Amino acid sequence: MTEHPYPPEGPADGDGGGLRAAFGGLTTRGRSFLAAGAAAVVCSYVLGQEGLLRVGLLLAVLPVVCVLVLHRTRHRITGDRVLSPARVIAGQEAQVRLRVANVSRVPTGVLLVEDQVPWVLGPHPRFTLDRMPAGGHREVAYRVRADLRGRYPLGPLRLRLTDPFGMCEVSRGFGGHALLTAVPYCEPLPQLRLSGDAAGRGDGSLRTLALAGDDDVIPRAYRHGDDVRRVNWRATARTGELMVRREEQQRRAQATVLLDTRGVAYAGAGPGAPFERAVAAAASVAVHLLQLGFTVRLLTDTGAWLSGPEGVGGRAGGAALDPADAAGALLDALAVVDHSEGLDLSAAHDALRGDTGGLLVAFVGGLTDQEAARVAALRRRGTTALAFLLDPVAWPGAPLGHPNAFVPLRTLHAAGWTALAMTPHLPFPALWQLAGTPAGRGGSAAAGVPGYGGPGGPGPGGWA
Repeated sequence: MTEHPYPPEGPADGDGGGLRAAFGGLTTRGRSFLAAGAAAVVCSYVLGQEGLLRVGLLLAVLPVVCVLVLHRTRHRITGDRVLSPARVIAGQEAQVRLRVANVSRVPTGVLLVEDQVPWVLGPHPRFTLDRMPAGGHREVAYRVRADLRGRYPLGPLRLRLTDPFGMCEVSRGFGGHALLTAVPYCEPLPQLRLSGDAAGRGDGSLRTLALAGDDDVIPRAYRHGDDVRRVNWRATARTGELMVRREEQQRRAQATVLLDTRGVAYAGAGPGAPFERAVAAAASVAVHLLQLGFTVRLLTDTGAWLSGPEGVGGRAGGAALDPADAAGALLDALAVVDHSEGLDLSAAHDALRGDTGGLLVAFVGGLTDQEAARVAALRRRGTTALAFLLDPVAWPGAPLGHPNAFVPLRTLHAAGWTALAMTPHLPFPALWQLAGTPAGRGGSAAAGVPGYGGPGGPGPGGWA
């Protein structure tokens, strides 16, 4: 990224406002010289000492001359910023390389370079650059680390130019920025053998559909160049003209990942907060399903499709999207998702109304009885639906929900869901694998989860 020249050239450099700003850049040394010069001039007048007047004028004029020379000097300094990589996993570091070049015909003084970064990435990096000759350049580098997912702007770059005597300094900012995207961490997940509508396709196999959909079984008239092996003789005998079977194309199995972002359903903030755990788990599932060949859609409780209603990873113009590009698009969307102000999941229910099915994976926070019933109604008959619920017992301080997650889990199990409780102590890959076992699909609300004591709540040892 190339920054703008510094200082900017134009009429503003010579106006009164710019000159006042230049005098405002006097350093402590420059102000001290001015004060000493003024005091010497006053003393020379009071004492009648002409030699003291000369000394006072010299002390007072020197910083003024430095200001005028520095203000009128046409320095042209450019800067390039290279961010590598531009997308990192939350908790990883990225390197920023700055290249500052002097493209003017006069050398510069000492430069102080300061890059503006958000406070969550650390303090503003500062560098002191030695005098640069005409056409010279300097390169510096620093590292940033984003412990929280998000999108962080880097810049603008600020430079402070000083005169050789250190009397004055001029500060200017460059207009360019760079964006660092910190995506949630994705854990590798085991493959599951799912029942329902996703059975037989959860391993990434593709189903075959006609060009116009499942119901498009009517053959079309023969065209020059059609393969004679595709001739439909029964239709030909019935219509009296040569008919061929329609070409078929493959379409990827579809999966919808629902993420509950209601602020009232989660407690706490920071990397270890339950909401961040839910976002990371949703990212892991979305990337895992993309690798298995699914078209993945991301839906929030607000009814907004983070990846578009058609999802990513499917067919575009007859060619399959690259899984890495599709995963990058989903992770970029999850990097900036935040809490919503919603109080229920009605908008998500409306967004999925009339949905044709496919695999549904939901990550929800604390649920009341009414909200659990609404989530249960999201599952279409004959489809596979998995739910991972925040357990208020395991995550203290949750503002909503029951003393334990048994009641919402039981409601979802009764509606045909595979529902399990998310705890801070059980890794999500183990919970995902549990969802594919008979114990996870059974009627027990948290079968197989360590420490769960059944309908009465946690056992004597609590959550393991």
